[in-house]
Amino acid sequence: MSKPTQLTPFGYALAGALGACFSNAVVYPLDIVKTRIQASTVDSNASDKEKLSVIGILLRILKEEGVAGYYRGFLATMLNTFSMQYAYFFFYSFVRTSYIKRLAARRPAGTAAAPLSTAAELALGAAAGALAQIFTIPVAVIATRQQIGRSLDRAPASTKKAPNGPSADEEKGDGPAAGKAKAEEEEYDDSFLGVAKEIIAEEGVTGLWLGIKPGLVLTVNPAITYGLYERVKSVMLLAKGDADVKANAKLSPWMAFTVGALSKALATVVTYPYIMAKVRIQARSADVEEAQEEHIALPQHNKPHHKTGHHVGALTVLARVWRRNGFIGWYQGMGAQLVKAVITQALLFMSKDQFEHWALAIMVLFYRLRGGR
Repeated sequence: MSKPTQLTPFGYALAGALGACFSNAVVYPLDIVKTRIQASTVDSNASDKEKLSVIGILLRILKEEGVAGYYRGFLATMLNTFSMQYAYFFFYSFVRTSYIKRLAARRPAGTAAAPLSTAAELALGAAAGALAQIFTIPVAVIATRQQIGRSLDRAPASTKKAPNGPSADEEKGDGPAAGKAKAEEEEYDDSFLGVAKEIIAEEGVTGLWLGIKPGLVLTVNPAITYGLYERVKSVMLLAKGDADVKANAKLSPWMAFTVGALSKALATVVTYPYIMAKVRIQARSADVEEAQEEHIALPQHNKPHHKTGHHVGALTVLARVWRRNGFIGWYQGMGAQLVKAVITQALLFMSKDQFEHWALAIMVLFYRLRGGR
């Protein structure tokens, strides 16, 4: 085995996963805020909307949960981020490298390699994203539930009350049901395994794959992001005079930051309604909306949901939001999502080269530990 001099697909996957964890950890409190805004069901009046502002949610978390509330589900989210990004970068690098090699084998000797088309970049990214989603979504479901915790249970009565719901005294916390709810909240096990058991009790084992269908649709998000990034990067390198677009050609950190931010922003705007629908499905708020619309009791924790049917889909969620809040409702919380997505993606692209150096150093270290010279 020769000493590694360049990254393998595993090396690129490691570099991408480490970079993603770093960028998401920097803005994690904002991730908590955007998840809670997306999962909340509100009316279109101004008072409810004000309660879902970024500053309002941050202050509410600090008041009710303390600073620790800003990092609910941090370890599960980092595990999800690492596993998802590792799987995505691995599949993307592997598929893309294989595809380029096949094109090179068919190219006449001595001719320069042409950049991949945007369609090819999108197709490769979507294939990699779909494979990554299937293997990692259970961790994502648990992380989403941990981030929200019991915050939806403490939502304003106007957004939670069902026709046959609790009385006014119970909603204010004065009735016996409120006392029981408080006792249950104190006993709430928000550990990784505890949340997993709760999901299985409510939805069955398949509940760990809640949101898989919109998740697969959302593979177009990283496909658009990385497709645009690679395309624009190739054009800019060509404009700088790197006509061959060599594999080791790099953008400057600030240029990578700019291109990454613009790419992610566009992808987020295009796919946001499905992002919100996926969060609502995973967070249980879609079940609350269903109960309100069907005039039945609200779903209970650790008890089976959907006894006479199946879980609502993303299109049903979007239809309900449209009827309740109109087109604007599809973009509830997009501001927080956009800021978080742009910052994390830009940091990821800006630090990508550095993490690739570290990943190569790790590979060299393992090579030496195995007796190589």
